[in-house]
Parts: sequence; structure tokens; C-alpha cells
Amino acid sequence: MTHDPIDIFTQWLAEAVKTEPNDPNAMALATVDADGMPSVRMVLLKDHGADGFVFYTNLESRKGEALAANPRAALLFHWKSLQRQVRVEGVVTSVSEEEADAYYASRARDSRIGAWASDQSRPLSGRAELLARVAEFGARHAVGEIPRPPHWSGFRVAPERIELWQDKPFRLHERRLFIADGAGGWKESMLYP
Repeated sequence: MTHDPIDIFTQWLAEAVKTEPNDPNAMALATVDADGMPSVRMVLLKDHGADGFVFYTNLESRKGEALAANPRAALLFHWKSLQRQVRVEGVVTSVSEEEADAYYASRARDSRIGAWASDQSRPLSGRAELLARVAEFGARHAVGEIPRPPHWSGFRVAPERIELWQDKPFRLHERRLFIADGAGGWKESMLYP
């Protein structure tokens, strides 16, 4: 049995890709804003490795502002079909400009237009206003490449704590806790269910 939680997560995610009907890379992202108000929402994991878990967003969104004020976050992956979940807690940093540009360029054209058109988390008078903005930015970027908006980038959650949970009979679940040891390794322990 491996004792590296990133390796285990990678295996579990690969299994989820085969069994989950929708978005096996979906994760709940919890943040706390400058006023101490917690907030949670679903986002999509776009990359992961020993250095962390990466997602992309509008930096002016509620989550972007919360992470600017308090660069710590918690993630939760729940794969119902596998009866597993993974909890991650850690420090958040911005991805590099090169990483953000590369991921943005890989997105569908309409998604890139959407990144320009959406004032994410801001009041919207109605769907017609959003569709008008999509049309406006679609016309503005009708030809050629669509540059990445300056307000759109990614974040990396560097894990300090990872918990792997597996369903077991009679609610005697298995909970493995990994705490980063500060030297690139992990200290593992078990938790009562």
C-alpha cells in the first residue's frame, strides 16, 4: 500500500473518470473572505501533482477576492459511485502567467469568449444582458486568437493536510490522514470514523 496521498489521489481520480457519470474532477472549494465569512462552491480541478491542486477562475469573482484576502482554502472531492472522498487543506498561490495562458488557450472558443463576457459574481439584470455581452465580445474577437483576460487566471492549493475517506460497512469508515512534514514527505495516521 502506497503512503503518498498524491499517488493515491491520482489512482482514485483515474477510477472516478471511469465510473462517475459527470465531472469526476469536480471539487467543492471552501474559502473565507476578509470579513471571516466562509463560502463554498463547486469548481473543476484542471491539474494536480506534488505541488498542489489547480483550478482557474475570474480573479474578480467572490472566490478570487476571498483568496486575495485570505490565501488558504479547503477542497473536497466526493465520488459517490466509488464511495470515496478526499479532503485537502492548504495554502493558495497563483499559477504562473505561462500556465494560465496555456490552459486558457486550450479552452473552447466559446469558453474563452465567456471569460471576457462574464463579470462573475456581480449582479446581472437578466440572461439577455449576459447574452448581449457574449455577442459583443464574440464580435470583438471574431478573428484570430482570443487573448486571456487580465482578470482571469488560476490558483494552486498546496496541500498541508489530505484526508482519504472510504466507505466501509456499518459506518466503520476508513479515514487516513496525511500531514505535510515540511521536508517534502507526509506523516500518516488513522482517524476514527
